[in-house]
Amino acid sequence: MLVIVGIVVVFGCVFGAYAVHGGHLGVLWQPSEFVIILGAAVGALIISSTKTGLKAVGAGFKRALKGPHYKKPDYLELLSVLYQIFRLAKTKGMLALEQHVEKPDESPLFAQFPKFQHDHHAVEFLCDYLRMMTLGTENPNEVETLIDAELETHHAELHVGSHAIQNTADAMPALGIVAAVLGVIHTMGSITEPPEVLGHLIGAALVGTFFGILMSYGVFAPIASSVNATDTADAKYFQCIKAGLLAHMQGYPPAVSVEFARKVLWSTERPSFYEVEQAVSALPAP
Repeated sequence: MLVIVGIVVVFGCVFGAYAVHGGHLGVLWQPSEFVIILGAAVGALIISSTKTGLKAVGAGFKRALKGPHYKKPDYLELLSVLYQIFRLAKTKGMLALEQHVEKPDESPLFAQFPKFQHDHHAVEFLCDYLRMMTLGTENPNEVETLIDAELETHHAELHVGSHAIQNTADAMPALGIVAAVLGVIHTMGSITEPPEVLGHLIGAALVGTFFGILMSYGVFAPIASSVNATDTADAKYFQCIKAGLLAHMQGYPPAVSVEFARKVLWSTERPSFYEVEQAVSALPAP
């Protein structure tokens, strides 16, 4: 929603100020210039991307429009999930987690937390490392290295979309110049026309440069930044899981392990210590 508001502000201020100073908005309507710039940008994007990359671009636009997926209630639920898992492991041993890890969609433990249970990637991420722990993995340093490698891969995959959008933004000014040069070429073919005709043709040619720069710095580059910021914010969800798992592997009590997990969250989305304490105290015994 903020992306749409921002785009409206950009176009409203640019075209509004132009009109207030006596500019004729009709002169800026040059469909052929728009086709050249946007069409060339889309073509260049297709050339430089794979099918997976093109899908990532579409997914990136959706994430920019929706904003971060995880909110404060989601983090509070996640911390409750971790507490319940760690408490079960402490009281009944790691093997007690096996039935929940192997079939999380049928797990009564995960069923207490429906939103988390339906987050396929988060469930798979958590269960994979719990499974390793039930199989005898005990070195937290090795697990941390492996988690970091997986998160790095996951983030690189997510950032394919934002990088492609940013590359498109970087190309827009140059494509605007291409449209402007073509307009000048067309103008030179009408050099014998009267000044008012030449002025219109030259103005139309310059619209290409204007439109390319506006779309680059006013639309595409901010969207790329929004996608990147959204992905960075959502990455905290998995870093929270990582911190909790490593603390548990080092032998801390469930409440302390969850506190380790809580502290890595952004301050704007982080539940307070007392909110977490109240949430976990209401959980049934595992």
